[in-house]
Amino acid sequence: MTTHNEPNPRDHDLNEDEIQSVIDRILATDDAAGHAASHRGGPSLDGKALALGADGNGHSASDGEQRDLAERNALRRVAGLSTELEDVTEVEYRQLRLERVVLAGIWTDGTAQDAENSLRELAALAETAGSEVLDGLVQRRMKPDPGTYLGSGKAQELRDIVASTGADTVVIDSELAPSQRRALEDIVRVKVIDRTALILDIFAQHAQSREGKAQVELAQLEYLLPRLRGWGESMSRQAGGRVGTAGGGIGSRGPGETKIELDRRRIRDRMAKLRREIKGMKPAREAKRSNRKRNAVPAVAIAGYTNAGKSSLLNRLTDAGALVENALFATLDPTVRRTETEDGVGYTIADTVGFVRSLPTQLVEAFRSTLEEIADADLILHVVDASHPDPEGQIHAVRQVLTEVDAQNIPEIIVLNKADIADPFVVERIRQRESNHVVVSARTGGGIPELLERISSSIPRPDVGMELLIPYGRGDLVNRLHGTDAEILSTEHTAEGTRMSVKVRGVLAAELEPFVVHG
Repeated sequence: MTTHNEPNPRDHDLNEDEIQSVIDRILATDDAAGHAASHRGGPSLDGKALALGADGNGHSASDGEQRDLAERNALRRVAGLSTELEDVTEVEYRQLRLERVVLAGIWTDGTAQDAENSLRELAALAETAGSEVLDGLVQRRMKPDPGTYLGSGKAQELRDIVASTGADTVVIDSELAPSQRRALEDIVRVKVIDRTALILDIFAQHAQSREGKAQVELAQLEYLLPRLRGWGESMSRQAGGRVGTAGGGIGSRGPGETKIELDRRRIRDRMAKLRREIKGMKPAREAKRSNRKRNAVPAVAIAGYTNAGKSSLLNRLTDAGALVENALFATLDPTVRRTETEDGVGYTIADTVGFVRSLPTQLVEAFRSTLEEIADADLILHVVDASHPDPEGQIHAVRQVLTEVDAQNIPEIIVLNKADIADPFVVERIRQRESNHVVVSARTGGGIPELLERISSSIPRPDVGMELLIPYGRGDLVNRLHGTDAEILSTEHTAEGTRMSVKVRGVLAAELEPFVVHG
């Protein structure tokens, strides 16, 4: 029987526009993504490379295989490919289309450079969330308009930009009141979201652990609850009370629980359940932390602005293999590793969620159990992206969040990262302002030995000197002393046992008291 080569529905041809869009994205020649609004008085947007930093992904050998990154990239949305299915067999090849967004913000105080940096960061957030940034504008005004956030003239101008670029979403560089968002949507005729919703969306995409997902969902529901609205008859969809029953009488019939009230009740019930779940996960984290405290193991926390290179630094210090990505909020779930100083003193080091300017209150509250990892630390490595246009602003934003979680009094080392691509004058400027600092490059390894020395001298160390004679039958104690709980100054094997001169912490000193050599 003769067989014919039937056309495979998976092999459908892309039209000319789709092909050109894919080529443009591969060659990074799409001018629209980097288009500026400078002709309207707004700051320039130079695309994702400028918003996220010029070092690309910049992986080093210490970052490991980065399998999680490949999995995350497999879910990336691609510009120009349709979401419509021509055949059910295409479902495994379907790619989601990127949202096309226009940015808008107001400049109330500070310099023009501050306004530009803020809009660049918003562009980076939008890119991380999977959007294509087409344009942006900034309005200079004393305070936001109470009705539409932007003034009426600027709102009309924003509508024209949306229409000319074909955008389907407007992102506002602030948190909008529900009434402001509705009024602005009525003018621009496309979806409007604010900075808080954008950050929550990124967190929802990146959360991996059960606790992380619960924390993000709780934050999203807290944000959504006051923003629920109903339309027309949906406000009174349910009948209530004794409707339809005999003898109800005038005034006894009504809508009962309206649709929006039902939604609010369901959201509150879900929030209560999530809080119980997060509270139930807390003991396990506290048990690990209390175990470290009981053994007096020093704790070091890596904190800093998002995309400052915290995970790269953890990998460089411990070979943890944590996910590294040139994107904002790549890390949400804390990674804790145990390591030791060159002279054998053990300590833990934890990578934590990054901070950002105006971090939503809902996230600070939802991630409070995670942020406790910082509050309980003995030392904070405050990682700063020295190549960022406004590193001082990042330092200030991080310290504000540290204050919110009661971590402002913990000893801090400013780690000026990305020194290999930073402006030397900027690095020197920060060094003059911050006395306790180390200049490093997590990508190249430069400055890491100096940082390790600074950590070694900054963490709490064993401080109780003891002369011990341990019988050979208690090899368990010798092994423990050779672990990470003590500093061994000298060791001598005698007929009676192992004689050791050590420094230990107070908890262990009490256990070793019976073996102390007097005189």
